[in-house]
Amino acid sequence: MSSPGLSTRLPRSTSQNDQQPDINTDLAGTAEHDNDDEQENEACQGDLPMSMTASVILTNLPRDASQALKDVEEIDDRKVSVRFQPIGSAPILKQRVFKINASSKFSVVLNFLRKKLGVKDGDGVFLYVNSVFAPGLDEGVGNLFRCFKTDEQLIVSYSTTPAFG
Repeated sequence: MSSPGLSTRLPRSTSQNDQQPDINTDLAGTAEHDNDDEQENEACQGDLPMSMTASVILTNLPRDASQALKDVEEIDDRKVSVRFQPIGSAPILKQRVFKINASSKFSVVLNFLRKKLGVKDGDGVFLYVNSVFAPGLDEGVGNLFRCFKTDEQLIVSYSTTPAFG
């Protein structure tokens, strides 16, 4: 259960307060160190007993995560092209390509298409991205576009009956 280099026993002469250090004091103490090598050396020595529930607090996001969030925010500010393709006996639209806000949910695409097709409330319309899968209605259009675009368009196939699986 224990690592060969780490001692899990504490001397019996220490008090209860010495066995469980205050996490806030430890965090304040390590914030004073300017050198990362010193922090790593102290952590490797195992002088301070740490509980398994102790966690690291991030003060900022890593550079890659920050850049990814910026990229997502940029795409949500613009409009994306959506091409509708009928499947089977579904009615064909006169205009097949439309622009929609990237920040919209996929349910907006469904409601828009229902209106364009003139489908009654009781009738079903089934949508598939790239004729492969049916995304959830709460999925973001910008995210779908970023992941599944083809020739700078999100291909949405539609049918009045279930077409796949």
